[in-house]
Amino acid sequence: MKITLLFFCSLILPLSVSAKDCGDMEVLDHDINMCMPLAMADMPMKMIMFHGNGFLVGDHTEGARGRSNLAAPNMEMLEIGSSVGDNHYLNVELMTTFEKWTFPHRGYPELLQVGEEDENHIPFVDAQHPHSSPIMGLTFSDTISLAHEKDHLKLFFAPRGQTTDGPIAFMHRFTGQMVNPDAPLGHHVGQDVGHISSSVVGAALTLNRTTIEASTFHGKEPKPDVVDLPMYVPNSWALRAIQEFSPTTKVMMSLAYVRDTELDTHYWRTSASLYTVQNSGGCRFDNTLLFGMISGHDNTSQLNSFLEEFALTHDKNILWGRIEVLERTADQLFIAADDKPKWVEALTVGYTRKLLNWKENELRVGASLSRDFIPADFKSAYGGDPFTEKVFLQVTGMNMWDI
Repeated sequence: MKITLLFFCSLILPLSVSAKDCGDMEVLDHDINMCMPLAMADMPMKMIMFHGNGFLVGDHTEGARGRSNLAAPNMEMLEIGSSVGDNHYLNVELMTTFEKWTFPHRGYPELLQVGEEDENHIPFVDAQHPHSSPIMGLTFSDTISLAHEKDHLKLFFAPRGQTTDGPIAFMHRFTGQMVNPDAPLGHHVGQDVGHISSSVVGAALTLNRTTIEASTFHGKEPKPDVVDLPMYVPNSWALRAIQEFSPTTKVMMSLAYVRDTELDTHYWRTSASLYTVQNSGGCRFDNTLLFGMISGHDNTSQLNSFLEEFALTHDKNILWGRIEVLERTADQLFIAADDKPKWVEALTVGYTRKLLNWKENELRVGASLSRDFIPADFKSAYGGDPFTEKVFLQVTGMNMWDI
């Protein structure tokens, strides 16, 4: 508890790059690296940027598996970049989190969530695991400007970082953890679990509005309870295609082959996602629709997940929500029942109010209400269709310096 409170009180955070910072290309992307190809036109340049997002969340969950906790989901990113010559931009990105120390021992409470194990090899169930702390990602990249202003080739290496599969990671989606402290339930069901992988080597080629990406990486996922940064020989691969139809509409599709050396098996991850944003009458409406599928994992032939997220922003007010429909097995949830995958559903609505602004940073307060819809075979374990109420404080923003 003391660590959680100290973390939140001392956090100097940031994230959320606005469209004005990058022009059209930034409307849908919330990673400052996406600004670099445009900035390269004004070479030379050198910059340091610190951005991130942090919550202090109090929650209460009903039902047989419900609990009340205080937790602080968070992420911080430090980027240092410099142009080299006429067409190279070198960048180092460090992504950190303190969730190992700011989450309850059994994880951040979230009914129907699964994934990863604690230090005693007990799976996190009905809880989101902490991400690898303090280093969640470390990426070195070289973005090479091509003939056309926006065309570029990016080469990157990450001892720990993002593979080229899945949608935009939930931590970076404006409809995701930019407003909602919860990780999607489909995080490990073919969606964005690849955002924290080991020994990633990849490339991304952007020509006009089309991007083709490829990477190789090691299939072993980092342990959330271990402070380390191991290196392995890559044994898995991923491909992703991104098509930007306009500054306000983008589609992503991906396929990944993942080799799990611990279980001596392999599986496939597939995803498709659509991102749109509309501005009208002083309101901004961001929307994310995505599908994820994982094959040959958790002793199942296939598990599917669907997600719809939105965020409606007007002045200091943000109304947001998430709808999820996905498959879970009794074994994943530690339930004695037929292990054939069953469909579960979750509906969340939330409201956030911006309280204070200083430079590019904000202090916000918010609340959410979630309802889980449990299939008949799981109802006895959960005591029906439980509600979860959450209230939170949030600090978010960005700071950038020329050097």
